[in-house]
Amino acid sequence: MAVEVQSRWQGAWTLIRRHETKVRFLLAGALNTVVGLAAYPVLFFLLAPLKLHYMVVLGITQVTCVAFSYLTNKFLVFRTVGNYLRESGKFVLFHLSYFLVNLVALPVLVEVIGMSPVWGQTLFAVAVIITSYFWHSNVTFAPSSAK
Repeated sequence: MAVEVQSRWQGAWTLIRRHETKVRFLLAGALNTVVGLAAYPVLFFLLAPLKLHYMVVLGITQVTCVAFSYLTNKFLVFRTVGNYLRESGKFVLFHLSYFLVNLVALPVLVEVIGMSPVWGQTLFAVAVIITSYFWHSNVTFAPSSAK
């Protein structure tokens, strides 16, 4: 029984080590997701006394979350050295593209469909979460970008 349990743990550990970057991405992604999903509603309600438009809050949230996400991906996930300008440019390009789509999508979700800004932004964030690994692993922090 103990040998069987030990064998299972060794198998799991081998699998984790084989997919280490993906595991780190999932863990950092969980942190970035919590920060990203919490940032908009937190800022939306904290900045409410300033009577900022929900799209201004979106801009503030975007800059904050992209900077945080870049740092976690660079240093915790892909662990690349140097290439700050190239990588940050590709990272920002990905998120800027989504932000531009977000500038259209959020008002449609809020003004046309009638969804609350918080739920609309949460729904949109799911698309970013799903596609970001593929972009960052194949483009932003790809081994060829380290040359």
